Amino acid sequence: MLKDFLKYQAKTTPHPLGLEIEYANGSYLYDVEGKSYLDFIAGVSALPLGHSHPKVVSALKSQIEKYMHVMVYGEFAQAPAVALCKTLVHLLPKNHEVVYLTNSGTEAIEGALKLAKRVTRRSGLIAANHSYHGSTHGAFSLLGYEEQKKGYRPLLTGVSFLNFNEEKDLNRIDENTAAVLLETIQGGAGFVLPRDNYLKKVKKRCEAVGALLLLDEIQPGFGRTGKMFGFENFDVVPDIIVMGKALGGGLPIGAFSASKKLMVKFEDEPKLGHITTFGGNPVVATSALTTINEIVSTKLIHQIANKEKIFKKNLNHPLIKKIQGKGLMLAPIFENPEIPNYLVSRCIEKGLLLFWLLWEKNAIRISPPLNISEEEIVMGCNIIKETLDEI
Repeated sequence: MLKDFLKYQAKTTPHPLGLEIEYANGSYLYDVEGKSYLDFIAGVSALPLGHSHPKVVSALKSQIEKYMHVMVYGEFAQAPAVALCKTLVHLLPKNHEVVYLTNSGTEAIEGALKLAKRVTRRSGLIAANHSYHGSTHGAFSLLGYEEQKKGYRPLLTGVSFLNFNEEKDLNRIDENTAAVLLETIQGGAGFVLPRDNYLKKVKKRCEAVGALLLLDEIQPGFGRTGKMFGFENFDVVPDIIVMGKALGGGLPIGAFSASKKLMVKFEDEPKLGHITTFGGNPVVATSALTTINEIVSTKLIHQIANKEKIFKKNLNHPLIKKIQGKGLMLAPIFENPEIPNYLVSRCIEKGLLLFWLLWEKNAIRISPPLNISEEEIVMGCNIIKETLDEI
């Protein structure tokens, strides 16, 4: 299989990890030779309940037997999508009354940017340096890392950047700005938290000039930080919230929410302002709804702060300079990139899955399933420490 993978499937790097996966369950993946791997990355923050959760699998089987795709988004009332949107609205801040379902977080970013331009009738967009919001044209234009973008220009015009957590840059938000798009917690930059009420200050500046604040909750959303949504940790409510990854419980989905006053702009002048064929797919919506209900009913979110403490207690090692992030969105930082490079490859040999971050080369990603056990956390941390001892 690996030979065909390398030959026929387009790659994103010259040297992919290339694990040949046979099946996955709970916090573990198993390769074609039966070797198990403890999963500390959860499909890059996309599997809050781990692999093949029995309630999700059962719900999917039931829905598939009823119907899968029947119509493009927004025309037929389909119970899974309707129930998902209703559930999300009840979890979101009270002024977020409507949800638009998409096929990925990146697609949701695109829709949110369009909505902001439509509402404000402005063209200016602002993002943060070292940000990542996706790889489609619009989202890629707001990616805050020039080295990644330079081979694909020209991109969208009217895009500018500020430095995350730098209050002095907020005057770049002005009367020409349609929207400011920020990750609630900067992911690729090393799980960087906003500090000193930064997000509240951005929102205040946006309100002063009539711009909209869009928060990218694709990674921190759905319990990963110890709150249902990451922004709840920072006492701010954005105008548009973008969701993805964990929402699908392992299937591709995205969503963005706003007030009715904003979202209604897609309905007319012109009609069909934003459309999608598979957005709100009933099978995917079933997975998402079941995942959210399980997170809420099991009070899984209340366990996250303690699991963060267990990680930090058991990752005490001289080569770890500090651990950035919050909850189960953690980034141990090292002195140089050679250490995480060795750690990722060597830990795979030992049956532990780690991964890199996009821009912070001196870090590894730790973003396991939310329901990982305390014993599994300690086991994985011990593998990391014994591997660091080899350096």
